[in-house]
Amino acid sequence: GLKQTLGESAGTQTFDSVMQSDVIMVIGANPVAAHPVFASQMKRRLRQGAKLIVVDPRTTEMVKSPHVEADYHLKLRPGTNVALITALAHVILSEGMQKEDFVAERCDQKSYADWKEFVLRPENSPEMTAAITGVPADQLRGAARLFATAGNGAIYYGLGVTEHAQGSTMVIGIANLAMATGNVGREGVGVNPLRGQNNVQGSCDMGSFPHELPGYRHVSDSTVRGEFEQAWGVTLSPEPGLRIPNMFDAALDGSFMGLYCEGEDIVQSDPNTQHVTAALSNMECIVVQDLFLNETAKYAHVFLPGSSFLEKDGTFTNAERRISRVRKVMPAKGGLSDWEVTVALAKAMGYDMPYAHPSEIMDEIAALTPTFHGVSYAKLEQAGSLQWPCNDAAPDGTPIMHIKEFVRGKGKFINTQYFATDEKVTLKFPLILTTGRILSQYNVGAQTRRTENVEWHSEDRLEIHPHDAEDRGITDDDWVGIESRAGQTVLRATVTERVQPGVVYTTFHFPESGANVITTDNSDWATNCPEYKVTAVQVMPVSQPSTWQKQFSRFTEQQLKLLQGQAAEAAVSK
Repeated sequence: GLKQTLGESAGTQTFDSVMQSDVIMVIGANPVAAHPVFASQMKRRLRQGAKLIVVDPRTTEMVKSPHVEADYHLKLRPGTNVALITALAHVILSEGMQKEDFVAERCDQKSYADWKEFVLRPENSPEMTAAITGVPADQLRGAARLFATAGNGAIYYGLGVTEHAQGSTMVIGIANLAMATGNVGREGVGVNPLRGQNNVQGSCDMGSFPHELPGYRHVSDSTVRGEFEQAWGVTLSPEPGLRIPNMFDAALDGSFMGLYCEGEDIVQSDPNTQHVTAALSNMECIVVQDLFLNETAKYAHVFLPGSSFLEKDGTFTNAERRISRVRKVMPAKGGLSDWEVTVALAKAMGYDMPYAHPSEIMDEIAALTPTFHGVSYAKLEQAGSLQWPCNDAAPDGTPIMHIKEFVRGKGKFINTQYFATDEKVTLKFPLILTTGRILSQYNVGAQTRRTENVEWHSEDRLEIHPHDAEDRGITDDDWVGIESRAGQTVLRATVTERVQPGVVYTTFHFPESGANVITTDNSDWATNCPEYKVTAVQVMPVSQPSTWQKQFSRFTEQQLKLLQGQAAEAAVSK
């Protein structure tokens, strides 16, 4: 979405920029729970007087907490983000609050005229979209006026935007809104994605997408491909590879039989768990490299020990495009740092990688990636960190992007037609399940569940509104079965008004919870990012674990016995 509208697939600002914001719109993110370091900075600015708009189906800590209270909480129905963002634009355009001078100077006029005509259609008004989003028209109009007129407006969004069938469309809508209000290209404004993990931005920059080489350049570009072929001494396919959901489908039809999974627990974190495990069970060779024997490792034919950030040299790149050095402070417990494992594996497979130190890998990145041409370990040591683009045009890096012009030249407006998700509520599945994180546990919990953090959050629970709980005879702490079209699991209930009627919510930090047993394999139309945030479910009181949970317990017990047996054999052989 950002690539198409602005020209670059990354956030526009430095995090410090928030201290110059006059109004902050947080969409589909709970920074207090998921991005606490940045959240503390944002809250400091809010205490100084900045206004806050929260767009979230749930009453998160951002809506009201000590010393912070949102001016508007647009409590929309899960899956209706696109209708809401277009309605916000409708108010701004229909009331003449757009920055026409900015648009005239910085944006493509034809796309703006087309978008303006689309946005101003009656069906995109807050009064018409209220039936879709559940957000009252007067609240939405008030929020739109505040964002357009309060001064510097910044938008921060998270996985509650991207983990939808229309995730890419919503990102486009956010960029449209920022351009129309002139909120791009200076301190205190911008379009700012809050990434889900610490090096998501860095892995994307380095070509982890199946259709792109480092620097977001498509594999079909023969000139770009030629540069890498010359550097690597190989011939590269011009055809994109498979995205993760496509890998699973191909594994089940027998055409994709090997997987190397490093630092990711796909069995716990990917949607439709039973589909994932069926695919893994059908493969001939699964290699897992990780710090811990996680859920995916139970399906591995080979396990390689991973190394933590304390055991290797390298870089992380965060959501503000900041490249920071990671410095080795202890030898790797497994004997080799991760990059050394990769080099050794490549050599065993007949390809010699000539790297003796991570700095040499960074030198290659700089040589082959235009936005990294000016980056080196020596420069990082001198500067502390750098924000790409860092090259001849920006030798000291780029804290704020799109200052005088957009990376693509003229900003491009793109229509954001709302389409309801395929995941529909019915009499059988009348509630919508959405998911998120909690402060004391991190992602799949592979690390944090092994600490005393479990004293704060020892299990995933299902939040349900009192009205829905009463209708089903559910009280606080009851065991409830959650069933979707994909599967069934059992969690303990928390009855709370943090969720709205018709919506239930859970976290996914504990593997035995099976939160992703019930999420479906719906995904974004452009990226295949799974739609974790919208699953139609039914919730009822139960008295025993689900069939899947019983199977999970048996399978885990079996794997542990096999592991103990191997350990005993190894001890005898020594």
